[in-house]
Amino acid sequence: MRYLTSGESHGPQLTAIIEGLPAQLPVTRESIDTELIRRQKGHGRGRRMQIEKDRVQIMSGVRHGRTIGSPVALVVENKDWTHWTKIMGIDPISNDEEAEVRRKITRPRPGHADLNGGIKYQHRDLRNVLERSSARETTVRVAVGAVAKQLLRECGIEVAGVVKQIGHVVAEDKPYSSLDELRKVTEESPVRVFDTTKDQEMMDAIDNAKKNGDSIGGIVEVIVEGMPAGVGSYVHYDRKLDAKLAGAMLSINAFKGVEFGIGFEAAGRFGSEVHDEILWNKDEGYTRKTNRLGGFEGGMTTGMPIVVRGVMKPIPTLYKPLDSVDIDTKEVFQASIERSDSCAVPAASVVAENVIAWEVANALMEQFSSDTLEDLQAAITKQRKLAMEF
Repeated sequence: MRYLTSGESHGPQLTAIIEGLPAQLPVTRESIDTELIRRQKGHGRGRRMQIEKDRVQIMSGVRHGRTIGSPVALVVENKDWTHWTKIMGIDPISNDEEAEVRRKITRPRPGHADLNGGIKYQHRDLRNVLERSSARETTVRVAVGAVAKQLLRECGIEVAGVVKQIGHVVAEDKPYSSLDELRKVTEESPVRVFDTTKDQEMMDAIDNAKKNGDSIGGIVEVIVEGMPAGVGSYVHYDRKLDAKLAGAMLSINAFKGVEFGIGFEAAGRFGSEVHDEILWNKDEGYTRKTNRLGGFEGGMTTGMPIVVRGVMKPIPTLYKPLDSVDIDTKEVFQASIERSDSCAVPAASVVAENVIAWEVANALMEQFSSDTLEDLQAAITKQRKLAMEF
């Protein structure tokens, strides 16, 4: 499978085209809208979330609630477009209109793609960069992930996300009975934590950062349960599934680090404290005594839950802006301010769920016969049986 997104932050719409979905997969607007609504929640979001009421339109590839094997086109309109029709208009403008309409940006913001993107594409108006590099693009990536989640669900695989840290406030690793319980608790939490004793402390940290004109980052975790063993590959570097998941996590705006299982903590442990001992019983087949490696060995799934975490830096758009240099005058200025969140970690948890879901679903489609949903389900059932009988 593959997908392509297009659209700018203040353009008329965001678009995604998905190719390679199996035929007969149930897909509805409601299931996608649920994920889009989840993305817009969370303590610390900015005013944009009050403007945009993200809902999807399915433009092709689905008939009577099921995919038909052709590309699926998804569209999410930008309601704020009505205020940006001149600034972001598509038609050419005259020299007389340019100063009035364009609101040219020549002051790159530290931490954003503004300066590097301007250098790469030779844009003297940095709005051409920031409009596309905006995290607004993750809207349709979530829509795409919602479709992937449905595919996984049909194959007995579930995905959930949780916030582990915001600023200096760290949630405790409390046990949960199922992903359903995890989802139920985190959906009610304003900061998407399972350890709800940290709710208020995290919200206070976000509020204090906002009060000081600053922003705050954190860590999110995604768990995938139900994956059969042996998905991915040890044969070639570019087929290792954990590497693909790491790339997916880092592709989210502002994410700067990723780890599986105990991750970087493994550097300070002995091998006997890191590797997962192998168990076997006739009811479950092969399992592991622990899951310190986060469901992966040799670039392949072990059958244990996939556990992957991503580190999100503080959002770089600040209300006490940092120094920058005007690309036209070369004078020092304080970087321009665009409307922004003070903390997007809870929302980023939802984005992470969906980009990881896409990569996991894509790995299944690559490895198993998948022209139809029934083909894929049968192939995964066979893989699970082989693992039990091995």
